[in-house]
Amino acid sequence: MRILHTSDWHLGRSFHREDLLGHQGAFVDHLLEVVDTERVDVVLVSGDVYDRALPHVDAVHLADEAFARLAASRARVVVTSGNHDSAQRLGFGSRLIDAAGVFIRTSAASVGTPVLLEDDHGPVAVHGLPYLDPRSLVEPWQLPARSHQAVMDAAMSRVRADLAGRSARTRSVVMAHAFVAGAEPSDSERDISVGGVSRVATSSFDGIDYVALGHLHGQHTLTGSIRYSGSPLAYSFSEADHQKGSWLVDLDAPGLARAEHVPAPVPRRLARITGEIETLLTDPRLAVHEDAWVQATLTDRVRPLHAMDRLRARFPHTLVLSFQPVGGDRATTPAARTAGRSDHEVTLDFVSALRGAPATPAESALLRDAVDACCEDTDLDVLVGEA
Repeated sequence: MRILHTSDWHLGRSFHREDLLGHQGAFVDHLLEVVDTERVDVVLVSGDVYDRALPHVDAVHLADEAFARLAASRARVVVTSGNHDSAQRLGFGSRLIDAAGVFIRTSAASVGTPVLLEDDHGPVAVHGLPYLDPRSLVEPWQLPARSHQAVMDAAMSRVRADLAGRSARTRSVVMAHAFVAGAEPSDSERDISVGGVSRVATSSFDGIDYVALGHLHGQHTLTGSIRYSGSPLAYSFSEADHQKGSWLVDLDAPGLARAEHVPAPVPRRLARITGEIETLLTDPRLAVHEDAWVQATLTDRVRPLHAMDRLRARFPHTLVLSFQPVGGDRATTPAARTAGRSDHEVTLDFVSALRGAPATPAESALLRDAVDACCEDTDLDVLVGEA
């Protein structure tokens, strides 16, 4: 049986206010091509189909199109909900949709009941575990602790009880949306820790032929049979070095035979550049980043004027700009001497200390107007000694 493991589509998400829906649609096209060319039997989507519990209507339309196209393909589909999804909304109509070969599992009540598939070697039991919130299950499942480890152990005990009653020829696949130890998160994942504890041990999945994980946005191989596919697109600049894609997994009669990473299309690369602004604007080695989404960090001792506009003249897709001056951090609020000085003089000193350069005449005039506007009587803005 050939499996395509993907997760964390986050349909409807933007990237620093850039709309990604077209790029997400291109990934769906790519997914269907892989299903066809690689003769995939089942597609696994391990949670976070949407980016929010109330997704935008365009994101819902894209999900509807994706699942309809997959249902019409040669593959069957198993989908689970993640911590970003609304389990009730994603799971609506799931019993009807099952008949189309798209199996959506969003309820804790379904844990332990697999989607049963068949190939030439016999049955494959796919246990789709939705995101399981320990806070909501600690009482109904009588958990010994309110932790992700406790709720995963309880879920896997149900999975193992089901497998124990099946033929020895039955191979097992588990889908889980969790933070499993041995992998590192990126900046774009939502924190799911409970009481400061979020990790689940890899030993929770001992004995399972393949574990298709979701939640972390980078691809990770924790063991030969336990893997994260990661998200199909980068959702933060911390993912600039990620290779996005899916896992193509083959099961033979004994179990896992191989897993191969299938890269996803990259609609626009990410780049992080650092240096003084003149260097960034003139260094020919940076030409490769001119069409990328750029995060720029300026190291000039004096903060350059109109820095974003100047950077976008060369790197039109610059999205994030920060300052880390060489020789010290000027981001701290400077202390100004106020005794015997006018409010206007204090604000001029503040700007000079913070930026490393005095205010321009135009800025000085603007600051004077601002000071005057804050005073009930503009004549009060005088030296303390003259009052």
